[in-house]
Amino acid sequence: MGPYAVCPKQVLSLTLPGAPPLAPSSLPTPDSRLSPLPSPLSPPPITLDADVYYPDGPGPFPVLLMRQPYGRSIASTVVYAHPTWYASHGYIVVIQDVRGRGSSSGDFRLFEHEAEDGAATVEWVANLPKSSGEVGMYGFSYQGMTQLYAATHRPEPLKVLAPAMVGYDLYADWAYENGALLLQAGLGWAFQLAAETARRSGDAAAYQALYQAGHHLPLDGPVPADPALLHDLAPDSFFHDWRNHPHPDAYWQSLQPDLTGVDLPMLHIGGWFDPYLRGTLRLYQHMQAQGNAQQNAHQHLWIGPWGHLPWSRRVGMRDFGPAAENPVDRLQLRWFNQFLKGRDEGFGQTASVRLFDMGTNRWQDWPHWPQPAPTPYLLTSTGLAGMRPDDGHLWPDAAPLDPGYDVIVHDPWRPVPSLGGHSGVPSGSFDRAAIDGRSDVLTYSTPPLTAPLQVAGTPSLTLYLTADAPSVDISAVLSEVYPDGRVFNLTQGYGRFDLSDLPAPLGSKAPHPVTLPLQPTHFTLPQGHALRLSLATAAFPAYPVNSGTGANGNPVPQIDHRLITLALWHGQGTASCLHLPIGPVVP
Repeated sequence: MGPYAVCPKQVLSLTLPGAPPLAPSSLPTPDSRLSPLPSPLSPPPITLDADVYYPDGPGPFPVLLMRQPYGRSIASTVVYAHPTWYASHGYIVVIQDVRGRGSSSGDFRLFEHEAEDGAATVEWVANLPKSSGEVGMYGFSYQGMTQLYAATHRPEPLKVLAPAMVGYDLYADWAYENGALLLQAGLGWAFQLAAETARRSGDAAAYQALYQAGHHLPLDGPVPADPALLHDLAPDSFFHDWRNHPHPDAYWQSLQPDLTGVDLPMLHIGGWFDPYLRGTLRLYQHMQAQGNAQQNAHQHLWIGPWGHLPWSRRVGMRDFGPAAENPVDRLQLRWFNQFLKGRDEGFGQTASVRLFDMGTNRWQDWPHWPQPAPTPYLLTSTGLAGMRPDDGHLWPDAAPLDPGYDVIVHDPWRPVPSLGGHSGVPSGSFDRAAIDGRSDVLTYSTPPLTAPLQVAGTPSLTLYLTADAPSVDISAVLSEVYPDGRVFNLTQGYGRFDLSDLPAPLGSKAPHPVTLPLQPTHFTLPQGHALRLSLATAAFPAYPVNSGTGANGNPVPQIDHRLITLALWHGQGTASCLHLPIGPVVP
């Protein structure tokens, strides 16, 4: 703990009008409540409740604010130290229930009020007793997004952010991945938020049913992505909107936080097995692109070997060592000390990107996000890559061989299961050797390495496909193959692809090229190990099964799902290829 004792927690409330939000010049302060009282015809005022933790001292103290939808007492302690720890280091810490959550009044609509409510709250906490008038925000996931929404209004007291694991583009980084719905993560979250709504209304039966569904997803209905229970008990759930908007249309654009012109220092925290890593990286790169040299020095990115939670050394079945233990609390304290207390904590002199290398199990500093020129690894086989692990090969810098293909027959009765990675629940790295042994999974491996191989950046695939269906899903997993036969996933990608023409028998039309980016990653494989690419047409329940009908935006009952025969082509003219960002091996 720090040098300060912490006073007993206070519960304070910010009152906002029930009518449209106030203009910035008239935002309320702790000493000004709205008057006169609303007329009977006016919407009732909105009260946002917060726990406030004070250091026991005269102050003034900067304020750290977190706004979250899970009941403020938890205060994101699933990944962060308790607010009393931050308060003991000389900060007023405010944990607020967003509108319609916890004990705050109003109706909860996903992200709808977070910009206005967040800006109002920043102004409010800046005027708390003993406040220095300067505010920083922290939090991950939804709590990370509330920081971005508040920043869109540019409240003057807001000086610094620490957004962790955010889906910056809500369509491409949160709800969908390359056109495929994140089913398991999204549906589980929908049941969790719906259960909180039932708890607030006192509906014990609905709460228990939603709780049960959230812990054991009801995926055995006619349409797994559209369970009847969610319709019956949560007809206003955001998940209905997400499923009904499978393309990046105006619905998604209306929810996008506009950070144009925002130049706040941001400490970006991500995890290699976090489903929203794409958003964390997108936000970092956006802020870098629109900033000047000084502002860019104030954008720092840390990515550890973590899932969405917890942030610890063990992720799935792998132990990444003591260096992977959660460093974020001490890191954030230094970050806020520099930008809210004026202390030189060295952020201007250190590398702005720090990435954990899964393999050497240590942190590595980079001056910027690594973007080495990709090295092509060609996929080759004799056509038995789905039948034998020794048939499919990854060859770097090899001339394309004679044309050939491998075939997958996708059976919706027994789709290839998801296991770990960034989109599965639980997330992380697992031994997937048994899955790779299925005949509907194609595997392509390098020979055992004669020297260590470091990968840092965003791998991608160019694949040449033909299929007897109008669209197909591709699941791609990069894994480390141990000499004893264990196969541990390191990164993966998933996408749904329109093949742009009518279904046709295998071999009767030209192969169609598709590009699939994988999850950003950083790993080093040791000598004697091998790298493997596994390809399949499903990863259920992380993503919905492709029905084979081409009805991407409409629910298709499982009874109408079709078998899909897909051919992956390789060789001269159809060189299916893994593009690998290989960096120098650090001794």
